[in-house]
Amino acid sequence: MGKALFITGTGTDVGKTFVTGLIVKRLRGAGMNAGYYKAALSGAERAADGTLLPGDALHVNRVANIGESVENLVSYIYEEAVSPHLAARHTGRPIEFSQVQADYRRAKEKYGYLTVEGSGGIICPLRWEDGEHLVLDDLVARLGLPALIVADAGLGTINATVLTIEHLSLRHIPVRGVILNHWTGGAMEEDNRRMIEEMTGIPVVALVGQGDEELSMEAGVLASLYA
Repeated sequence: MGKALFITGTGTDVGKTFVTGLIVKRLRGAGMNAGYYKAALSGAERAADGTLLPGDALHVNRVANIGESVENLVSYIYEEAVSPHLAARHTGRPIEFSQVQADYRRAKEKYGYLTVEGSGGIICPLRWEDGEHLVLDDLVARLGLPALIVADAGLGTINATVLTIEHLSLRHIPVRGVILNHWTGGAMEEDNRRMIEEMTGIPVVALVGQGDEELSMEAGVLASLYA
């Protein structure tokens, strides 16, 4: 069975999927058997034949040239662009942890390095019904995954990143590092990087600029983050 790493963001629209694609691409480009999995995706588009197209998963599949079938990339796909717990409630298709666990284990057996992408931020509710609550951090903890955080490089990222790290630490989820996305450089962003590291002790392991096609990180170092 292979190793795995969970990718979370400090919030929605920080570029988590874009960075995830670069991560898997970097590993595969170095000859490693790297794959991708996502428990739940909402906001999928519908094809002409009525099939739901999970855009995030399809992007990573294409960019990293994985060649995986859609059903093996995502366990639950919802059309409505809302939190998965609400989309599940509206469709009557609640997320079952047992299904996620089975799909995750199947993917982990197939790939040496499995990158697991989250939905939104780390406190995104996946299921919220009477007697059954499942939040994204619960899923990560129950699967025993270490986490890598994708954060925006700009204003406000110190607060968002430090809070995310502190929450993961409270849940006893190991944090492997931070990747700053939308990096343009300059005094403020350099200070953001320094402050995140000094306030948390967690390293910023890579910087990603707009439109980057490669992750500026050695494949061996990246692979060492997986467990």
